[in-house]
Amino acid sequence: QIQLVESGGGLVQTGGSLRVSCAASGGIFSTYPMGWFRQPAGKEREFVAAISWLGGSKYYADSVKGRFAVSRDNAKNTLYLQMSSLKPEDTAVYYCAARPPYSSGNSYLGKEYRYWGQGTQVTVSS
Repeated sequence: QIQLVESGGGLVQTGGSLRVSCAASGGIFSTYPMGWFRQPAGKEREFVAAISWLGGSKYYADSVKGRFAVSRDNAKNTLYLQMSSLKPEDTAVYYCAARPPYSSGNSYLGKEYRYWGQGTQVTVSS
């Protein structure tokens, strides 16, 4: 089964940019639809973005649309989340997750994701 490891989190100022990555191993990465979720301290986990297994379809939460961009490099077994115009409310632990191989479309539902990384902290200072 696939294993996921996030990296690239850190501290950034309001209005800044940051790219987080998710390295996959143990599975055929190109067959897994992927997603990004985040969980602010003391709050529920929320959907951020999703991308289909070939990368042709992407879906975003309204709160990040136009500011965040999800992409994947199947040759490098890596998922990315490019974050721009960051706001303090973007502060959270960011998780990547994978749905079962060849699942169709995109999903914002956490319960449809079978595999999860350990998360990386992103902090946006005001």
